[in-house]
Amino acid sequence: MPDTTSQPSPEVRDALAAGRPVVALESTIIAHGLPRPRNLAVAEELEELVRSGGAVPATVAVLDGRPHVGLVKDQLERVAQDESVRKLGQRDLAPAIAAGASGATTVSATAFLAARAGIRVFATGGLGGVHRGWTETQDESADLALLARTRMTVVCAGVKSILDVPATLQRLETLGVTVLGYGTERFPGFYLASSGEPVDWTVRTPEEVAAVMRAQDTIGGPESALIVANPVPEAEQLDPALHDRVLAEALTECRERGIGGQAVTPFLLDQLMRGTGGASLEANLAAVRGNVRLAARIAVARTAAR
Repeated sequence: MPDTTSQPSPEVRDALAAGRPVVALESTIIAHGLPRPRNLAVAEELEELVRSGGAVPATVAVLDGRPHVGLVKDQLERVAQDESVRKLGQRDLAPAIAAGASGATTVSATAFLAARAGIRVFATGGLGGVHRGWTETQDESADLALLARTRMTVVCAGVKSILDVPATLQRLETLGVTVLGYGTERFPGFYLASSGEPVDWTVRTPEEVAAVMRAQDTIGGPESALIVANPVPEAEQLDPALHDRVLAEALTECRERGIGGQAVTPFLLDQLMRGTGGASLEANLAAVRGNVRLAARIAVARTAAR
């Protein structure tokens, strides 16, 4: 059996030891979310955005059965180029480690491993959530339950718009996960600046987010996450009318073809990309870039306050 110790990269280890700001990044967007070779260029760009914001990037992945928190250049290239790299949620970590497998980490696996390494801030695109038709399928992302028991500040552009957004927000409330709208009173819609759903709390600066993080630590209680919902800029969002039309057509086709279970999400996302001529991918990347920049600022603000 391989060495299963989760070891931060030397850069991440030194930053954590010195109390410098660190931002965790997922790796599924590299291995499974973007076409090659653009995926590697985006991975390098996101790490550079963290650095330019004054923090250290920690891209998370599992390689040959060993979790890595922070990747060096050749490891990042491997995740981007090796087509055998699997997609790993938190539930997949133990079998992947036991089998000596390699995989890119989703939100749940990234948050789990980053938290164990002592990282507090994580940037991603959009969270998973409650799927449409939940009353029939009871299908919801593992992200939600993991975030309910993991003290991590997650900067995201809301949840994927193919999901049931109101039900997801209700589920987060039930699980005790705090949601902050960053500069907005409406929950973002991933590709769209607004889903139309309200948020209970709005913050407008990284320092305000850091203050909420400190308050979490002060009051104690369940080790739940803090969601910072950061909308994609309106100038870079997907055209709302185009989004709604293509998504409606995709949902109809999904029902007609009897597509269900884990096949639903990749099918709908693929249909959105095709139906929008790639515009959904560009809106996705715009959201991710904004989240990474903000996460770096939050990590820096938290370190300064400490």
